[in-house]
Amino acid sequence: MEHRKHEKHDHHNHQHAHTGHDATPASAEKPFIDPVCGMKVAAHPEKTFTHNGLSYHFCSARCMEKFRANPETYLKPKENSRADTSVPEGTMYTCPMHPEIQEPKPGNCPKCGMALEPMMPSLGEEENPELVDFRRRFWWTLPLTFIVTALAMFSHQIFPQGVPGQNWMELVLSTPVVLYAGWPFFVRWAQSIIHRSPNMWTLIGTGTGAAYGYSLVATIAPELFPSVFQMHGRVGVYYEAAAVIISLTLLGQILELRARSQTSAAIKSLLGLAPKTARRLKNDGTEEDVSLTHVHVGDVLRVRPGEKVPVDGEVLEGESALDESMLTGEPVPVTKRAGDKLIGATMNTSGSLVMRAEKVGSQTMLSQIVQMVANAQRSRAPMQRLADVVAAYFVVVVVTIAALTLLGWGVFGPEPGWVYGFVNAVAVLIIACPCALGLATPMSIMAATGRAATQGILFRDAAAIESMRKIDTLIVDKTGTLTEGKPAFDRAIAAPGLTEKDVLQLAASIDQGSEHPLAHAIVAEARKRGITLYKPETFESSSGIGVRGVVTGRRIALGNTALMDRENVDWNLLVREAEDLRAEGASVMYLAADSQLVGLLAVSDPIKSTTPEALLTLKEAGLNVVMATGDGVTTARSVAKHLGIPEVYGEVKPQDKLDLVERFQREGKIVAMAGDGINDAPALAKSNVGIAMGTGTDVAINSAHVTLVKGDLRAIAQARMLSVDTVRNMRQNLGFAFVYNALGIPLAAGLLYPFTGQLLSPMIAALAMSLSSVSVITNALRLRRTSRG
Repeated sequence: MEHRKHEKHDHHNHQHAHTGHDATPASAEKPFIDPVCGMKVAAHPEKTFTHNGLSYHFCSARCMEKFRANPETYLKPKENSRADTSVPEGTMYTCPMHPEIQEPKPGNCPKCGMALEPMMPSLGEEENPELVDFRRRFWWTLPLTFIVTALAMFSHQIFPQGVPGQNWMELVLSTPVVLYAGWPFFVRWAQSIIHRSPNMWTLIGTGTGAAYGYSLVATIAPELFPSVFQMHGRVGVYYEAAAVIISLTLLGQILELRARSQTSAAIKSLLGLAPKTARRLKNDGTEEDVSLTHVHVGDVLRVRPGEKVPVDGEVLEGESALDESMLTGEPVPVTKRAGDKLIGATMNTSGSLVMRAEKVGSQTMLSQIVQMVANAQRSRAPMQRLADVVAAYFVVVVVTIAALTLLGWGVFGPEPGWVYGFVNAVAVLIIACPCALGLATPMSIMAATGRAATQGILFRDAAAIESMRKIDTLIVDKTGTLTEGKPAFDRAIAAPGLTEKDVLQLAASIDQGSEHPLAHAIVAEARKRGITLYKPETFESSSGIGVRGVVTGRRIALGNTALMDRENVDWNLLVREAEDLRAEGASVMYLAADSQLVGLLAVSDPIKSTTPEALLTLKEAGLNVVMATGDGVTTARSVAKHLGIPEVYGEVKPQDKLDLVERFQREGKIVAMAGDGINDAPALAKSNVGIAMGTGTDVAINSAHVTLVKGDLRAIAQARMLSVDTVRNMRQNLGFAFVYNALGIPLAAGLLYPFTGQLLSPMIAALAMSLSSVSVITNALRLRRTSRG
């Protein structure tokens, strides 16, 4: 970007008051702040007004009169009204797994039992109430689960003759766990029955209910059971099985709810970008702070230095550099003057602007991006959980087998057949309880995410890990992803007879008076090299085309060709070098001294040192890399050529990136999007796998499925390899769980009794269930050691 803007304005919202004795010449003191427009001004007797014993200095008589009419308007701090913490009226709720389910109030999904979530979260929305409830139930009952499990597993070793009243002790300890901690699961179990939608909750409720119910009968009426089930003078009970299943299930739900909360965090981050208030100019010349919801189309607003633009609109007066990187990805602030368009939520860096509101509320670009992110998140198909799919059929099969076991033993079995039938049916339900099945995927995910975190890779959920291995197309943003994302000094080229040091010394000396980021880059480079800088004797900005001033008695001009023409400087001497630098994506400025060309300076957004190696690794992995950036086409092509990226798109808007993702998906591609800005958020949410740079904005990170903490693209290849290992591990766990159930259920049903004369006691069934869970966990933990990358 060739044009740049230099203004002598402050960056802060808060205007500082200065006492009368501070009113010294501007050359000796730091400039004062006009409390009306925010401009830096020198003290002038005719533009000074004293209020409550403090002197305030103004840029013009008009600003002073406005202040005199109503000082408190300009002195009171801006309102920081808290957002309403309640969910807005009319909010619709939907299921994360089944988006077609939409209800006007919170509750559980009739299909899968998951808690419904607001379709559009509000900024002040509190923590998920279900997560708070589950966490409370889990921690309050966890000690009881530990105690009852230890009592059941180790009491016979410590007391060979048994503990008197042990069954009653276990009943007292486990009942709060089952009835309090497990209550939400039994509610979902009942709903799955009522809605005829068998799922994991059907199995969990049936298994824990059977274990607890069987144990309750054995405790209250042990005489109903044959002597073969008497152990140490009591009937074996399985309270610990019910308690452990419920505690483990609660823990899994807590982890899942915490991960799901990140979905709404992306939209909350977007909503938080907009300022809460705007400064509106009234017809009588006074100004007032109003809530953003009270801004209407046509309102005239003032945007002071350091403030965010409240809504989309057009500049009427003033000139300033606007930081639009949060929406456009452009790293260099853009100069705005009368007639130019402004985007709401972008940052005004230097000057004061007066604007007309043109788009408010849901019509602003920020609101449209919020809506795009919400729609993309809802339309993205959730991971098809194999365990839930199998459970829909498995539960019917298990209940059928348990019923047949009860009837078969009752009708055809030896006396007491119905007791044998009941005990064996309970054994079937206990051994079929989906501990191993339920732990198979979560344990692999937990192990994989822990391993990934040590490598600087953060997965948002299990779906991201599962999908990562499938990607074949990677769309990357330029600014902040391939490049550093901030302007840095590139080089200085001197005219014949001068040196690079001469050019940098003069440019940095005059730029000391500027607050523009490009100026900061030049001054920082000069100081880095230890070059002595001179204090400008005079300094002025020149309407967005550069700066002028006097340094060591020489008239210095630094800016674009328009400034050079105004100064009667022949800049054609270095035109070829300037064009070459622009072709490389750099911003070029000419430097003249006493109307003679001294040289030119280039500032660019440097490519990250790790980018070339990362792209080579990704190409070797078979990925097609595509670059899409909000930067200019020339800069985009230059960077793409340097990095060997064949397909590149420049000057793309957030909607364009989203369209690009959808186009590749229609072509059958599995698309990953890597970016770091708000402009990337919709595409990150819509892509099969969104990858955010950890050095980027919170919105990008919250919209993405994977975050690279170090902002290093090389981690994408590591994430793919980890994905392959994790999915393999998940399949091993699920396969083992299925085989275990396939073998365990017939044994529990007593099919081998005619051949061996042995029955599978519910105690053995519970032990086998526990061992199967241990084996699944052990296999999952291998990921921490064997994961590649």
